[in-house]
Amino acid sequence: MIGKGTMGKEIVIYEKNKEGLDFLKDFFKNRDDYAAIFIKDEKSLLKELNKKKASALIAGSSSGLEKIKPAETGCPVIAMVAGDITNGIRSVMKQGIEIYLISPFHKEDFEHKLRIAVEKKGWIENIYRDKKDLETIVELTYLVSSTLDPKEVLYFVVKKIAELIDVTRCSMISIPCEEKRHAYVVSSFEDPKTTGIKLDLKKYPEIRKALSTRSSVFIEDALKDPLLKEVRPVIAPLGIRSIVVIPVIFRNEVIGTLFLRTSRAGHTFTEREIRLCTAIANAATNALYNAFLYEKLETEKTKLEKFAITDYLTGIYNIRYFYHRLEGEFSRSQRYKAPLSCIMFDIDHFKKINDAYGHRIGDMVLREFAQFVKKHTRKSDVFARYGGEEFIMLLAQTSEKGALAEAERLRYVIKEHRFKSLKNKKAITASIGVVSYPHKKIKTQDDLITFADNALFTAKNSGRDQIRVWG
Repeated sequence: MIGKGTMGKEIVIYEKNKEGLDFLKDFFKNRDDYAAIFIKDEKSLLKELNKKKASALIAGSSSGLEKIKPAETGCPVIAMVAGDITNGIRSVMKQGIEIYLISPFHKEDFEHKLRIAVEKKGWIENIYRDKKDLETIVELTYLVSSTLDPKEVLYFVVKKIAELIDVTRCSMISIPCEEKRHAYVVSSFEDPKTTGIKLDLKKYPEIRKALSTRSSVFIEDALKDPLLKEVRPVIAPLGIRSIVVIPVIFRNEVIGTLFLRTSRAGHTFTEREIRLCTAIANAATNALYNAFLYEKLETEKTKLEKFAITDYLTGIYNIRYFYHRLEGEFSRSQRYKAPLSCIMFDIDHFKKINDAYGHRIGDMVLREFAQFVKKHTRKSDVFARYGGEEFIMLLAQTSEKGALAEAERLRYVIKEHRFKSLKNKKAITASIGVVSYPHKKIKTQDDLITFADNALFTAKNSGRDQIRVWG
């Protein structure tokens, strides 16, 4: 195992292919934002992944990719596909790996995908935490609606906080309207029977401030905060470091003058923990906050679902989603003897665009091409990026004649389009391969893609900017 630095996000690399390995070593050389760990054998890989510290795993298609289970790695997986590209992509799709690179590798492409992978792990972790938080709020709301015992509700609140957050103390405090000198502990997580304990407010300036300001009070360091100067000799021996006091407010009214006071030793409360305490404290009286958390979770979930089926660069479907749709459509065509066609596109002389304008302009051309074709595609068709400058389209209920007509229409509009990404808005052309089912030689859904690829190859070798139909 070869390590590099400890400053940046940890990236585990399991690649045996020389091209991929040389590319990765050159990419991570002198990088402070990433700590690359190169793994030589499967045993060391499993040991490293079990630490659950990696922000991403990079694995080559020739390095035992089939032994890797993305769902069990604990981090996003980036596959390096070299050699047999078609089989490499199929292997990646079979494993459910969403992010991959195809040889020849480019630093700009890899940089972007690595950043997406690292961000994705953060999204998943945040959503998982939000999900747990939401479940707690929902559970509390259910309890509130199913019991008439306020003591049970109050104990459940402090108990839940103590379960989710490492706290030294967690209590619900009541201050009667006529009372100005004392507060009363009405519930404490240590014991459900704890109630009625009298507190001298002179010793709790944080509670006094929350009462007067009607807002939350956060003490990051009890030994340094000026608010606690008078009581510091008392709290110092207790080892209390951080304190949060949250008034339970609904529609601008302090309900029952209840205050949630939590404290901990050792380290300060995080922003997420304070937010969770606030949500739990108000869950019994503020159903609107529950709706907010639920809406937030659904929004993040929708973003992740869209990310899972969308190609990061072009904004159209990715090949993983295409294979998923192909499986269903091919099965349906077999069952009902319905026609099914596949069209494969390749941008002509795309390498010259990259060489002349650079990869950034090349990426812009890919995106403009994809969005332009999508705009001129029927809603029922599935249009996806196959890899590099190749695109693929699935046409359900479409015969060879219909697919050929659609391909010719798209070839023409592509040729007539002037690309904003290119200097002087130059035009580009595309070679197209078409294949249709049913056909006696097409036995599987993979045959459909293979033969479309063969037709595309023939179109390119025949002079480009033309269509070839397989068979």
